[in-house]
This record gives sequence, structure tokens and C-alpha cells, in this order.
Amino acid sequence: MVKVVCVLYKGGPAAQEESRLLGTTENKLGMEKYMKDNGHTFIVTDDKEGPNSVLHKEIVDADVVITTPFHPGYINAELIDKAPKLKLAITAGVGSDHVDLNKANERKITVAEVTGSNVVSVAEHVVMSILLLVRNYNVGHAQVYRNKEWYVADIAKNAFDLEGLTVGTIGAGRIGFRVLQRLKPFDCKELLYFDYQNLPSDAEKEVGARRVQDLDDFLSQCDVVTINAPLHEGTKGLMNKEKLSKMRKGSWLVNTARGAICVADDVADAVNSGHLRGYAGDVWDKQPAREDHPWRTMQGPGGPSGSSYGNGMVPHYSGTTISAQKRYAEGALEIFDNWINGKIQTPANIIVENGEYASKAYGQGRGK
Repeated sequence: MVKVVCVLYKGGPAAQEESRLLGTTENKLGMEKYMKDNGHTFIVTDDKEGPNSVLHKEIVDADVVITTPFHPGYINAELIDKAPKLKLAITAGVGSDHVDLNKANERKITVAEVTGSNVVSVAEHVVMSILLLVRNYNVGHAQVYRNKEWYVADIAKNAFDLEGLTVGTIGAGRIGFRVLQRLKPFDCKELLYFDYQNLPSDAEKEVGARRVQDLDDFLSQCDVVTINAPLHEGTKGLMNKEKLSKMRKGSWLVNTARGAICVADDVADAVNSGHLRGYAGDVWDKQPAREDHPWRTMQGPGGPSGSSYGNGMVPHYSGTTISAQKRYAEGALEIFDNWINGKIQTPANIIVENGEYASKAYGQGRGK
């Protein structure tokens, strides 16, 4: 019998109305009966910040911690030092950068995630975000819904067709490749990708994409850039003022990977100045995002005041659709059940194990 601490987001009335919101504190990843039937102590909370939080208090004698990327419990080195019994950290979803992986290796804590559980959900969100920016959707929606106005010219002056534009992905892994697949029918001028290696030849041919090996060169060729890479030492702060300046004036940037890949103030400055026509995504450098985060209020100079022109930001939900929650809840339970019963884990789910990195995604590996 073990103690499990699980950090999820609070669902409130929505979780009561919709039992398939498994990633909430109310519905507990659907694990409550399993944990009870097997005699495990199961602590579920959304309280995760600071030494007096439930996470910090309960992890001190926990064997397992489970968290999601959407309301992450930040399992840093200091917290791991306070948890001498901790043996397993499960991410219910994809992306384990909220865990100090070097410290986990030092302690030989296994870190695992539900690989592939979010790929379709996020890829669809990327395409939606691209279209939202390129078609200037926010200005049109604000006109008719909030302002009860009708000024077609204010919308159309910054609305474009995706057909004929060059779109590129930073990272062409599971998600990045699916983005390219979904963009192909739009007849873009060209689809590009920046990654550390070529796609397999049949995959590259399928989507008709071309690899650009130099990042500056890649950025300079794109009308739209989408980030689909994991957060690690090589990508943290990658999109800073210098790299943003390499992007075409009036281009768009979409980030559904990790907020910290972009320097928040630099992105906001690029949007506010009009160098970027827009920025969209659902990931923030720390979640939940602070109220005065610059991405909440940035707006391009070409739109009506208060119209959210050029701003496509939303809370982190692209990978936590109802469909994705079923996949990552089942996957998290499978990881735990395998671990408690000494079964072999699905290799693709393991990030670190026995003091070593098992996934290239957290080194200089392929995109997500």
C-alpha cells in the first residue's frame, strides 16, 4: 500500500455537470475507486503553491505524485529533497518539464507520462489558432457579440487566406507532424520544419514539407510559425527578441508547446509594436498565469481598441479536451498499475528511469 498525491485543477460546477472532466479534483482522473479498492492513500488537491500548500505538506511521505501539465504541481529539487520516499512521478498528459528531471535522476525517481494522449487534440488546436489569427477572427467576433457593431473594413484589412502562405513548425515530432498533415489540404505556398533531423522520407513526402536546418533562415521564410517542441535547456527562452526579429514583419506565431520557450515580454513587445501581426497559444511560463501577465493584454496596433487584435491566448486546455482526458486518465492509471505490480512500462511513456534519461525529447531530441 502506498501514498499517492495527485494535483489536478478544480472543476467546480462544470465537473459536477460533466463527469468526463476527469482531470479535475472532483473526478480524480477516475482513479478513486481503484485506489480505495487496493488500499492506497489517495490525496487529490489543486493547492500546489508554497510551503503551506497541500502538495508541499503531503508529499513529504508520499511514494507517488501525479500531476497534469494544465495545472502543474512544480516538483522542483527542493520539493524532491523533502520527499525521501518518492519513487514515481506521473504526468497525466504530455510534458514533464514541471519535474526537475536531473534531480529525479539523482534520486532514481521514475518519471513517466502518457505519450501520445494529446497529439490529435493539440494539433487541431494549432490549426484553429493559425486560422483565428490569419482570418482576424477576434476583431469580427468582438464587433458582433460584444460591441453590437458592423464594420467589415476593420476586420478585412487584417484578414488573409492561409492558402498561399508559408507555414513552418519548430519541431516535427508527434504533434508537429500532425500539424503538417492537417495543413496540407490548405494549399499553403510551402510547409517547412525545423528539427534536429529529417523526417522519414515517406513522411516528408506525405506532407510535402521541407526541412530548414538553420533557425534564423527558417524564421525568415515563414509567414506563420508554430512551436511544437518540448521545453528543455536548449529551447527555454528560444524565441527571444533576437529570434523574433528574424521573423517576417507582419507574420504570426503560435505556441501550444510550453510558454517558457518564448520570452513573454519580448513576444508582447513584438505584438504591440506590430512586428508580429499576432500571437496565439494556450501555454504560459507559469500556470495559472498571473493577472498582469503581458500576454493577457497585448494587442497589435492595427485593430480597434480593446478588440484583442493579434491576441489568441487562452488557458492551457488544448490537450485536455474531453477526448484527451479519457486517454491521459487511462494512461496514468496504467502507468501506476504497472509500477505497483512490477510490470514493464510502455517504453515510450518513460522519461527518466534508474537515473538515466529514457526520452530524447528532454535532451536535444525531436519535437513533440
